[in-house]
Amino acid sequence: MNKDLMRRRWFSGLLCFGFVASHSLAVLPAQAEEKLWVDGSTTEHPIDLKLPSLAPVIEAVGKAVVNISIEGTEKVGNPFARKGKGGEGFSDPNGSPQSPFDFFFQFPPDAQQGKRKFSSLGSGFVINPDGYIVTNQHVVDKATKILISFRDDKKTYEAKVIGSDPKTDLALIKVDMKEKLTAVPLGDSDAINPGDWVIAIGNPFRLGHTATLGIVSAKSRRVPQEGRPYDSFIQTDASINPGNSGGPLINSRGEVVGINTAIFSPGKIGASGFNIGIGFATPINLVKSIIPQLKLKGKVTRGWLGVLIQPVSEDVASAMKLNSASGALVAQVLEKSPAEKAGFQHGDVIVSFNGNKIEENDQLPLMVAQTELGKTVDVEILRGGKQKTLKVKIEELKDEEVADVEEPEEAEETTAVGLSVQDLTPEMAKGLGVDTEKGVVITGVLPDTPAAEAGLKRGDIILEADSKEMNSAKDFRKLTKTLEKNRPVLLLVMRGSATLFLTLKVE
Repeated sequence: MNKDLMRRRWFSGLLCFGFVASHSLAVLPAQAEEKLWVDGSTTEHPIDLKLPSLAPVIEAVGKAVVNISIEGTEKVGNPFARKGKGGEGFSDPNGSPQSPFDFFFQFPPDAQQGKRKFSSLGSGFVINPDGYIVTNQHVVDKATKILISFRDDKKTYEAKVIGSDPKTDLALIKVDMKEKLTAVPLGDSDAINPGDWVIAIGNPFRLGHTATLGIVSAKSRRVPQEGRPYDSFIQTDASINPGNSGGPLINSRGEVVGINTAIFSPGKIGASGFNIGIGFATPINLVKSIIPQLKLKGKVTRGWLGVLIQPVSEDVASAMKLNSASGALVAQVLEKSPAEKAGFQHGDVIVSFNGNKIEENDQLPLMVAQTELGKTVDVEILRGGKQKTLKVKIEELKDEEVADVEEPEEAEETTAVGLSVQDLTPEMAKGLGVDTEKGVVITGVLPDTPAAEAGLKRGDIILEADSKEMNSAKDFRKLTKTLEKNRPVLLLVMRGSATLFLTLKVE
């Protein structure tokens, strides 16, 4: 066939197809076009929740929140052992997440001399326009250099520590600035309740200013196992991560109600690990009582009563025939203490201090610590089932070292409750570092026995059992053979230089 003719036929066919196709599209109804092309801007929105924005609150407080970076040097044993200070929340001394390359960079040249440099991060907030900043003590601990930065300022400024308090994990630092700084408004941590909205602001993972939202999950919370005597945390599910420590926890009005201090992570409690919705903040009302002392003296002075206390459990209440399992049980009265002068005795149950009722034993240390030195207060106790009021003059608390306990080597016949005991001799008392020659020494505790469940340990000295003095191992063995099932018996035990009550129960 002629090639020119073939080209003309092919071109004519293409034109016919184009005409038909265009004609077909042109006659499609308008509804078909709307199905093919959807314009989202014309879609109606029947629901508008009109939720309030937290942006104004975060904007106002964020100006006063600072990022903190520290540098320091610490002693190390084996420089190649991956064990270090670990910046806030990290096991790595660089304060950054572990990576395969960390091993090559985390040991500076002076590591060979038993030292290494570390860096860490945290947060803080301006509490006074003159440059005073509050943060956690663990954020600036062992720092040789502290650098801070503000959200709206790209520069970094060096700060110095004014004072710190390890017992409450609080520190006051200061930066010298020419202009006045924006300070945060402080709220009332006693006025918040579980369910109230709170916002955490800080510097997680070196990301800079970050805000997270949550609620107050609980109040007066004590961190398990690693808690301090004055802990009474606000628990929150606002996301708190490494680097948030020292930053503010604020309410919906933009007032600081707490300082983000620690988080609970699987396998770890404290200021390390990663967020799983359980964070702890130091109440701002406690901060208000600590910071002025740090500014004036660089440290905190606290009231001292001079008793060692423990909880009143259901078993203890049953053994002591108390109406309720509440109060603080006095396990030991320290020599030459205000409590000894006031007439306290071991076995007393403190139910009220200076007019404040004691429900849990954890409440008492903070009440005593915050009492004005030299003030005489009324303390209500239960002794032998009868209520009594003692007047005690609060003195200053001074830290003292406690000697380690050396445990005896020998063991004797095992009792019916899973203990092996023997008479306490002057030589054993000297070896244990105790000043008593009365009592019965525990030389062994079998697992899964009533003694183990009671918390008794090898090296403990049983002074009393069921309100009777234990002068010989024979006396104690005789008593254990006559124990009634499910009736708790109260034991007074000396452990090291302290005494405590434990309950022994045979089921």
